[in-house]
Amino acid sequence: MRHLEISDLITAVDPQDGRRLPVLRDEVVRQLRENGDERAARIVAELPVGRGGVLDPDAVDRLLVSVHTELQRLSEELRIGDRLVHLLRPLLTAIRTTTGQPGPYRLVDIGCGLGYLVRWLAATDALGPDVELIGVDLNAALVGEADRLARAEGLNCRFVHGNAFELPEAATVYVSTGVLHHFPGPALSGFFQAQAASPALAFCHYDIAATRLAPLGARVFHRARMRHPLGRHDGVVSALRAHSDEVLLRAASAPGMRALLYEPRRLSNPFCTTLRPVLGVRPQLEAPLRSALGRAARRLVGPEHLAEHLTEAAR
Repeated sequence: MRHLEISDLITAVDPQDGRRLPVLRDEVVRQLRENGDERAARIVAELPVGRGGVLDPDAVDRLLVSVHTELQRLSEELRIGDRLVHLLRPLLTAIRTTTGQPGPYRLVDIGCGLGYLVRWLAATDALGPDVELIGVDLNAALVGEADRLARAEGLNCRFVHGNAFELPEAATVYVSTGVLHHFPGPALSGFFQAQAASPALAFCHYDIAATRLAPLGARVFHRARMRHPLGRHDGVVSALRAHSDEVLLRAASAPGMRALLYEPRRLSNPFCTTLRPVLGVRPQLEAPLRSALGRAARRLVGPEHLAEHLTEAAR
């Protein structure tokens, strides 16, 4: 049985121009039932449709904005902004030191949703005035709401509907939270290869830690904190789809990038670890990054050392 998230199935866009495509409700229900997920099929069967059995796009947008609003609350509770800054500050210090350029340094959040991370960084000025903050998402409704919130909050950041790798200005650092598990198999390697082939100097992607406790924790946590059944369902499926340490490091080791995992399994508490980052840096940045991290650099593990950590973790 494949693990399918409802939110991935009820919207579709043309990969070439980002144009929204119609989605047949019965087709999504059929796909979920054939996959053995009757609960998800029932959730989708209750969504409103328009002419020809096409899911009502406005209703779908309202639902996704509502679910992502709840996800923003979870991000606040899990202090996602602080976690990312813990690595982004030393990473940007390494970039500033190595390049010797005054900036601006462009941070691009891939799959930004409602833009919580970008808006939090803008509100706290956690990375400094020389960092330009951009959120990108293929969902126009989420980007529109992110932009509205940023303007209402008077924040210095911007949001773009489209492909993060096709922006007119090159990114310095790519980031994301909760995106990697949406890329199965070869698509995950392709995701990292696109960043390695770009002018970007680094990436830092946080996703669900694939621990044995992750699905149970997600079930309890989302049951308690998410109101809509779609959010509860997809939260658990996300944990089931999480990539292992080995898979992440192997996929992130794209040509021209040095892949590093922060706090792999042996160095983390399985009862507390919910998200774990994988980083990629141009080779000349690794030493300055470790220097900027100080004692925390001991938590960085490359592909060549992962096997011994996994062996010790299994003991």
